[in-house]
Amino acid sequence: MKNLFLAAALVLGLAANAQTETTVTTPPTTAPATTQITPAAQNQDKDYTKVQQSEISPDVLKEAVGKYKGYELVEALKATDGSEYKLVLTKDGKDVAAYFKSTGEFIKEVAA
Repeated sequence: MKNLFLAAALVLGLAANAQTETTVTTPPTTAPATTQITPAAQNQDKDYTKVQQSEISPDVLKEAVGKYKGYELVEALKATDGSEYKLVLTKDGKDVAAYFKSTGEFIKEVAA
């Protein structure tokens, strides 16, 4: 009889333990943050060389003139790999650096 009570107590104990384990919740885990390099972020790693206005791609000039009417060109730089341009422009005492792909596509603008 003692064995029966002992077996019943053991079964109830295991059942209670199993139930407790299934009701324990853990906080959701989040995946570690991954750094994704966007094209806009990539241009910060590029090396640029100064170029004359006449050396700027016509596609870039056309886009820049349309987007930055009234601005004056301070400095023009071209990535050493030829993939993009950085134009430093000014208007009303405020300077901006505009980045364009060599095809004329606008990338981004930052305060200069």
